Amino acid sequence: MLKYLGLSGLVIVLDQLSKWIISSSFSLHETLAVMPFFNLTLAHNTGAAFSFLAQAGGWQRWFFVGLTTVISIALFIWLKKLSTQAKLEAIAISLILGGAIGNVIDRIYYGYVVDFLDFYYGTVHFAAFNIADSAICIGAGLLIIDSFISKPESDKKSA
Repeated sequence: MLKYLGLSGLVIVLDQLSKWIISSSFSLHETLAVMPFFNLTLAHNTGAAFSFLAQAGGWQRWFFVGLTTVISIALFIWLKKLSTQAKLEAIAISLILGGAIGNVIDRIYYGYVVDFLDFYYGTVHFAAFNIADSAICIGAGLLIIDSFISKPESDKKSA
């Protein structure tokens, strides 16, 4: 099932490339209106999802690097142990792994994660995010969907 690591690699490349383009083209907090509900806005997130622990004083950078590294190793092992029939699960894990690595690269090099996708309704903005975050969310959603799909008895024994 390691053949799905190519999907992780694709997520990492697209994530890092998009962050580089935005960071090279925008100043911090600069916004470009794209649609009535969507902006491109350069933001730096020193915290986790929804800026959790963003104001923690700096220790969170290495905490999140360590946590993400442990989670990435666990995801790699999980992917390696999957049966060949567990394709949806493999895709889901690969998306999550690629997203996690994409964001940890930012944390290591910059101390923050580059976010730039800004969706909103009226004056209410959802937390800005990036391609890595999107891959993680899609992967998590696919894992949930996969958990509801009945598996043949042989798959259950090998997993």
